[in-house]
Amino acid sequence: MTWEAVIGLEIHAQLKTASKMFCGCATTYGAEPNRQTCPVCLGLPGSLPAVNRRAVELAATLGLAVGADVHRRSVFARKNYFYPDLPKGYQISQSEHPLCTGGAVSIATDAGAKDVRLERIHLEEDAGKSSHAAGGSLVDLNRAGTPLVEIVSRPDMRSPDEAIAYMKAVHGLVRWLGVSDGNMEEGSLRCDANVSVRRPGEPFGVRTELKNINSFRYVGQAIRYEMKRQIAALEAGEVLRQETRTWDPPSGTSVFLRTKETSEDYRYFPEPDLPPLRLDDALLDAVEAALPELPGARADRLVDDLGLPPYDAGVLTADRALADWFEACVTGLQGPDREARAKLLSNWTMGEVLRRLKEDGIEPADLPLDVAGLVRLVDLVHGKAISHPIAKQVFDVLWTEGGDPEAIVDARGWRQVSDAGPIDDAVRAVIADHPAELERYLGGKKKLFGFFMGRTMGRLEGKANPKVVTERLRAALSDLES
Repeated sequence: MTWEAVIGLEIHAQLKTASKMFCGCATTYGAEPNRQTCPVCLGLPGSLPAVNRRAVELAATLGLAVGADVHRRSVFARKNYFYPDLPKGYQISQSEHPLCTGGAVSIATDAGAKDVRLERIHLEEDAGKSSHAAGGSLVDLNRAGTPLVEIVSRPDMRSPDEAIAYMKAVHGLVRWLGVSDGNMEEGSLRCDANVSVRRPGEPFGVRTELKNINSFRYVGQAIRYEMKRQIAALEAGEVLRQETRTWDPPSGTSVFLRTKETSEDYRYFPEPDLPPLRLDDALLDAVEAALPELPGARADRLVDDLGLPPYDAGVLTADRALADWFEACVTGLQGPDREARAKLLSNWTMGEVLRRLKEDGIEPADLPLDVAGLVRLVDLVHGKAISHPIAKQVFDVLWTEGGDPEAIVDARGWRQVSDAGPIDDAVRAVIADHPAELERYLGGKKKLFGFFMGRTMGRLEGKANPKVVTERLRAALSDLES
């Protein structure tokens, strides 16, 4: 019998607020260590927390977006544990009465769409950051008190690939909503993975919690390793214990930290310095009214309105700024053949635009390409005024210098040649220059047609209409065969 994984993720996303969860300290990343602190986030005696309203609004936004129940009453609790970067000796979180319960996140799998159900979404504060090196450890408390949402899934995932897809979906959603910047390199989004294995149809096995994984690649690697470790132990007759481990990327292994705590170990009790959090109708109505069109709905609309393939729509709606930019381009597509031109525009966006964004290290929100410029370029390609290779050169000019595509084409003499005269001249010259290849072609090596095609296009500097070149070259070679 085979084994299957049972996986649930606890994703921590830093909320996109200017100040911390319970005090007015800034949340700016990269500040000098221990400069963004105060008596509240340092846990000094006599200091009192106050809830950040914006953090509550952002958490409620996420809850509504995933179809969760956003409760009008929730309760903050103290989660007690000792660690050097937790100055109070406890973390203010939510336990028995979280802000949101239920909901789901849809992911794409080989078998089709799948909903990963959510257990809860709750508010909490982050701990500080410890750095360990030879000779000692350092603690930076700038991050202590930063507002987080913890998104706890149910154990609905059955493979590392599903876990990666789910983490990517959550990452994309919090960025789309503006709830979090999702910057995993800065620790703005990370997850704990709960992993167990079982024979299909059996009850859930003993789970391991893999802590603080901050990349899609690492979550896949960590889960695969943990599955292999647990399967090997079970097949050797060992009894697994519930434990917490950390993923060590350099060694490609998980490392034991401690046996897994239960909720009793944390001695949760209601936070005495904070009354229950109560949301009124006005706040929830305002949050709901401000919800943007969600990525899945927008992708469906692109398919329905423009006839785009679902794959294209999924790529174009992976980032809200990119989706907004693409739709701004679409509004410029006037006249006939709108769906064909929209597909061409999609190809250019998924190809050249995303390529240059990646090469230049630019976020879609800062995309420098003029909307009207790309639309005019697409129309030149669609109308066969320029070839695709020439269009790429025009695109590079637009990206770096801007300007009008038609003016760029005319100034450089890049308009596509469709006249038979110069094309026939080029075909005859290429055939005359390659007698050996011609003899082999006439002898039956018909794949050499591509050789002659490439040489002809090169001779015409890529400006010739490929369809006309194909026709004229095929006619010339046929004449020589007869």
